[in-house]
Amino acid sequence: MKYESFGAEDTFAIGKQLAEKSKPGDIYLLIGDLGVGKTVFTQGFAKGLGIEDAVNSPTFTIVQTYEDGRLPLYHFDVYRIGDVEEMDEIGYEDCFFGQGVCLVEWANLIEEIIPENAITITIRKDLEKGFDYREITVD
Repeated sequence: MKYESFGAEDTFAIGKQLAEKSKPGDIYLLIGDLGVGKTVFTQGFAKGLGIEDAVNSPTFTIVQTYEDGRLPLYHFDVYRIGDVEEMDEIGYEDCFFGQGVCLVEWANLIEEIIPENAITITIRKDLEKGFDYREITVD
């Protein structure tokens, strides 16, 4: 499925819409370059789960847990992972195979531990369509 975003509000709304349909155990892989809107998408996703906390990218903590919504949200940013074994140290299996929903930024860096049923969300810029334009593909 493809979505078009013409600004941060659209990206937020698409994330919110997807979260409203999510269920326990869903894993979403966020793929996209720096600055494409992965965090804005995640903020919308959190809102769609009913999470009111401020959501920021957990670049240095690797994972941030939000438990005040309809389902727990485990937001991973694995950009700084040097070795996939570091994921064991933070207890990723409890998140991936638990009763919450996972969003994993830069998931291509840990693809060997990603379950087959994960849903890939790719966010791409297309400057020919405008500076704020994004194509969001959900596979």
